Amino acid sequence: MAIPSQAGRTGERLQRGIDALGLSLPDDVSPRLLAYLQELEKWNAAYNLTAIRDPLQMVTRHLLDSLALLPLIGAGPVLDVGSGAGLPGLVLAIARPDLAVATLDSNGKKARFMRHAARALALANVQVVEARVEDHEVVGGYAQIMSRAFASLADFVAGTRHLLAPGGQWVAMKGKLESAEVSALPSGCRIAATHRLQIPGLHEDRHALILTEAP
Repeated sequence: MAIPSQAGRTGERLQRGIDALGLSLPDDVSPRLLAYLQELEKWNAAYNLTAIRDPLQMVTRHLLDSLALLPLIGAGPVLDVGSGAGLPGLVLAIARPDLAVATLDSNGKKARFMRHAARALALANVQVVEARVEDHEVVGGYAQIMSRAFASLADFVAGTRHLLAPGGQWVAMKGKLESAEVSALPSGCRIAATHRLQIPGLHEDRHALILTEAP
């Protein structure tokens, strides 16, 4: 029996994970996600974009972890704050070509990688912003602002409040929920929903908090 190649194993893990998440995605999404992963591996060797080096772990901890947010994402536009190598922003943009996604990071090498990946994958729905979040401005605001362990909830809300569209949402990915962090939310902000995320192959706590301005 032939031993599956590394590419074959990563492709199988990705497809099994997508199925386990219950996602119905266009046929070209999986190959494009794997192409993004290949670019990340290449750049990671020189620029240390992520501490995770094993491609199979990258599928679980980067691709599937990001895709778990997909059911919570609306019509957009969305902003991914502290996007790093484009997680979850670029992954969601690949899965939802109709979604306008802005990815923001102040780190130059990470922003350069995201611009490269967006060009290489022809992601016309992506804008890469290289800036500190407090310096970023946008007309009309974003319908959703997301972060993947970017900062404390209080700092996340305070730093991005000027970018949220009226009636918009914050989507914060967290591991364990700390009561002290939740109780420190700024005045006028409330938790509208809490979702426990089940990441296929990852046996760690994952949550997504939906935050809104209090009525």
